[in-house]
Amino acid sequence: MNIRIVENARELNTEVLVLGKFENENTSIDLVNRFVIEKDNFEGKLGQTYVIHTLGQMQADKILVVGLGKREEFNQNKMLQVVSKAVKKLNQIKAKRAAFDFGKEYGKSAIIGAMIADYAYDKYKSEKAHHLEEIYFSGISEGELNEGILFGEAMKFTRDLANTPAQIATPAKLAEIAQQIDGIETRIYDKPEIEQMGMGAYLAVGQGSANPPKFIHMKYYAQNPKKRIAIIGKGICFDSGGLDLKPASSMLTMKDDMSGAACVLGVMAAIAKLRPEVEVHGIIAACENMPSGSSYKPGDILTAKNGKTIEVDNTDAEGRLTLADALCYACDLGVDEVIDIATLTGACVVALGTITSGIMGNNKELISDLIQTADASGEKFWELPMFKEYFNSLKSDIADMKNTGARQGGAMAAGLFLKEFVTDSVKWAHIDIAGTAYLEKPQGEFIAGATGAGVRTLLNYIIK
Repeated sequence: MNIRIVENARELNTEVLVLGKFENENTSIDLVNRFVIEKDNFEGKLGQTYVIHTLGQMQADKILVVGLGKREEFNQNKMLQVVSKAVKKLNQIKAKRAAFDFGKEYGKSAIIGAMIADYAYDKYKSEKAHHLEEIYFSGISEGELNEGILFGEAMKFTRDLANTPAQIATPAKLAEIAQQIDGIETRIYDKPEIEQMGMGAYLAVGQGSANPPKFIHMKYYAQNPKKRIAIIGKGICFDSGGLDLKPASSMLTMKDDMSGAACVLGVMAAIAKLRPEVEVHGIIAACENMPSGSSYKPGDILTAKNGKTIEVDNTDAEGRLTLADALCYACDLGVDEVIDIATLTGACVVALGTITSGIMGNNKELISDLIQTADASGEKFWELPMFKEYFNSLKSDIADMKNTGARQGGAMAAGLFLKEFVTDSVKWAHIDIAGTAYLEKPQGEFIAGATGAGVRTLLNYIIK
């Protein structure tokens, strides 16, 4: 889909002209008011759509009217939603070319919304989805267009990767993708080097798989960085549960357990083009959690990079083990902030559902900043408490801690587990996207499948 800017969308000879209508307000086109409002009482509630044929009275063959809701409530997130709704409708009616005349506000959000809605993962289907070939926007600046496209491409990149079958998206494949990102310096550590670094928790998770682990460190350099940030993505390319095997139905979507890693790769690819004055490290401890004769076992004692010992209570609480060593590595880089993003706990899904991601950490200012950035980016984060009492269920009689404990408060216990591997001097936030990274059915602007959760928020946070 090509996206372009035009001076006046209404004068363009195209299939469909897309107009917005605020609730209980007329549009600036009499034809629309006469047919849509007077005849059919179209109110303009948020996301409502109405198609009319112009019968040669305008340059466009059809007009698609989209409800913008109440004017006083309209913002960048509503713009993203209504453009997404419009693009879905345009694809439904098999349009190839369309022009949007939505005014001059929130251009970046409009572009992102269009790209989210035009997405389909049909690589392995004989019959491909219909896509718009060209869309035009009036009232949008070149800067908004370019930045919106970069954000949209980063989300598509992330969604494609998280939707890719695990037979293809192996640890080695993630490493290969990282090395292909222009403008980023990438170092890949293989198993002997990972062993040398003392990453015993991470290595244990991957030792049952025929595909060896790959520890990925990407770095974007800025000439005069105003700060240094490390972003860590959980990179479990497939999670069978290990010897504590998941039920078959729970394994069906476990290719998405590297959604955090996919997010980090998408963000780093965009950062290389956006070129902010921030030094950014992208870190992924990629591996597979598989059952075999060489798998790690319940009752094993693991030693993490910082020397802390962990009793394996359940091999299906593997993500936090890989993140533990990745967090130690990130803190050793001398960065100001560390942000990890992971499909970590089913408990977070129970608590917050599929709309909201959980967030916690050791610095209130960082957490508040990320929550506000998420809200402005069209995502929802909710802070979960990190009361020390939640750690009680992780106490071990024979090691410093267990890797899991009671079911109650599981998301917070996982956060406190991770905190054990973060240096006190480093600001840290943990984002749990277990419920938001992958959808079983369509929701809002998203189709079923990977959503690219976290991409918009992390990009906006880094570049602001």
